[in-house]
Amino acid sequence: MKIITDPTELQRQCLDWRKQGHTIGLVPTMGYLHHGHTSLIDRARTECDKLVISVFVNPAQFGENEDLDSYPRDFESDRAKAEAHGVDLIFAPEPGSMYADNHATWVEAPRLGEHLCGTTRPIHFRGVCTVVTKLFMLTQAEVAVFGEKDWQQFAILRRMVRDLNMPIRLIGHPIVREEDGLALSSRNAYLTEEERAVAPNIRKGLLKLVDKAKGGERDCAALKQFLADEYAAALPMGEVDYIEIVDPDEISPLRTIARSALAAVAVRMGKARLIDNILIEV
Repeated sequence: MKIITDPTELQRQCLDWRKQGHTIGLVPTMGYLHHGHTSLIDRARTECDKLVISVFVNPAQFGENEDLDSYPRDFESDRAKAEAHGVDLIFAPEPGSMYADNHATWVEAPRLGEHLCGTTRPIHFRGVCTVVTKLFMLTQAEVAVFGEKDWQQFAILRRMVRDLNMPIRLIGHPIVREEDGLALSSRNAYLTEEERAVAPNIRKGLLKLVDKAKGGERDCAALKQFLADEYAAALPMGEVDYIEIVDPDEISPLRTIARSALAAVAVRMGKARLIDNILIEV
């Protein structure tokens, strides 16, 4: 397994693989790999000849007072897990090699980023789209795999690929969870023992909301209030960032559920900001 830190060297290697007729797959990560990441890697491994993962805590997607400096990192563990799951190349650049001092070019899909995480993290998706575009260009990947826990991110990246005619296929992988239902996240490491014990109630509340919708309640305001009440009782130390019900593709808020909808939440618990979602099909 190769480890490359220089973007030009990465592009040179991947172009050489393409010349040899190899298909290239990509799994972008910010490192601190867990079972959720390795499930994405395993999925991508079935789709390509050469598999690249990035390990890069992208500063462009962090706003002021966010956890850029404290974001968990463990490159040696990442290296071992990547090698064990058949990764051919880890790209682990320094921020200065990805963003020059006078960097002036950004990629974004503003309308899809207006709601959910975009409300409190206004530059986040611009940073995501820009770094992912750079990774697509550097790796020449034909397929990339993303987790559906970040549903809004995946919807935005799908739209970016469609609108800019990027020659790459995106695959969404279902949320990977702990046995008690908590969605896997690198930020789960921030949780105290007490916070970790109640965090699965995020998922339990979403399941109750789906049951209520399938039972006949289609008014989104009523459903959101129902879930807010559930969280107030079940997550006493949590602070709800948002509870929204949106169109799964447009990420625009819905008033009523006619066919399908996405219920998405973000809850702050201590140092952690946890997100989750669930599709509602009625």
